Amino acid sequence: MSDIKFIDDVEIEGKTILLRADFNVSMNPNYLTIADDARIRQVIPTINYLLKRNNKLILASHLGRPKGERVPKFSLQIVCNQLKEYLPEYNIILIDDFLTEPESTFKNQKPDDIFVYENTRFYPGEKKNDPEFAKKMAVHADIFVNDAFGVSHRADASVVGVAHILPSYGGLLLKKETEMLSMVLKKPEKPFVAVIGGAKIETKIKVLDRMMELADSLIIGGALANTFLYAQGIDVGASLFEKDKTDLAQKLLFKAAQNNTTVILPSDCVVGNAQELEHGSMVCKVSEVPKDKQILDIGPETTARIGSIIAKAKTIVWNGPVGYFENIHYRQGTDFMYYAITNNDDAVSIVGGGDTLAAISKKEYLDKLTHISTGGGAMLEYIEKGTLPGIEALKK
Repeated sequence: MSDIKFIDDVEIEGKTILLRADFNVSMNPNYLTIADDARIRQVIPTINYLLKRNNKLILASHLGRPKGERVPKFSLQIVCNQLKEYLPEYNIILIDDFLTEPESTFKNQKPDDIFVYENTRFYPGEKKNDPEFAKKMAVHADIFVNDAFGVSHRADASVVGVAHILPSYGGLLLKKETEMLSMVLKKPEKPFVAVIGGAKIETKIKVLDRMMELADSLIIGGALANTFLYAQGIDVGASLFEKDKTDLAQKLLFKAAQNNTTVILPSDCVVGNAQELEHGSMVCKVSEVPKDKQILDIGPETTARIGSIIAKAKTIVWNGPVGYFENIHYRQGTDFMYYAITNNDDAVSIVGGGDTLAAISKKEYLDKLTHISTGGGAMLEYIEKGTLPGIEALKK
């Protein structure tokens, strides 16, 4: 990362800073309250660092997927209200439309005013990385700081476009994320165990491929595992799996064998119906899944095997739940994974991915994880490529 400068490498004082944060927080179903504000909390150190040095801040972020239109439930007003909790002595002011806001608003920004641009994805120019749109976003600032690791795999105007217009630096969270992940990629202490869960091979294919090269053991869970089981000729009943990805799964298993990476797939499972909340579930071997049932979690035998592997690990990377954790009957495997990792005091542990964070957000012992990554897709792409478009844009 030596060709990127971070804000603590340089003197930045008395400037107006456009800070790209990742405030894409998870919302409760009614969209009236925030379910988990971890993404807001994690950027506060960068905000405080810049404010202490007499800088004025303009914050930019997206929320949800409004697809270039103004969708009221995705307004950043709710984020402004939450920021006020962490920065009580500042006025957090939402700029409803920075394209039409009078110039005087920005000229008269007081030291204790923090401006927040309304959702960048309300504008079609954001996803298109439109240079004119990026220029208008950058015009009120002297410096750009990217602290949004979670969206740095997107070549959006607020991530990449403005970085080519203003002098640009990485924030403290971006620094922490890249340092932690680089350490795992370059010098992981062995044994290195990767846990990859979730539903689709498509989103995890490249990281699975990379982990076949890096990890000593690769634990595959979630619906992802069903596709691998099916590729080995196992009938997975009514389970979710990707029939058209069986060749791919076979190739990955072959690559693992060539690289001496042990792939751990479930040997037993918890089956049932994902939507059924009243009735519990039953445990069976993966080769004996009833035709009308779905595999929705790993079973006790698989759990025991995984437990002993994680207990001996020195480096652990976890991305993706290993079961249908949203239903109480099928979250034991994911809970077990969490407690096994937090119980290993000798390992460097990195956990990331939106669903994974949702599954563990209310747990105790979160401080026993070495690093909780704010990026899901960004974390996977960084592991795969060692860089991201938003990081490349900061290189001078």
